[in-house]
Amino acid sequence: MNILLIVIFVIAVVLLITGGFVQSLNFLLWVGIVLAIIAVIVFLARVITGRRS
Repeated sequence: MNILLIVIFVIAVVLLITGGFVQSLNFLLWVGIVLAIIAVIVFLARVITGRRS
């Protein structure tokens, strides 16, 4: 019975770590999407105004 409890505990810890990792990746994905949208807006603004760096 103790081995079963240890196995369940290990599986729970692995799932907890994996869930946190997936959540942080999801947050970073949204940050990346927002930054890409900002970059596209800045690029379009530079093309429309005709400014060159």
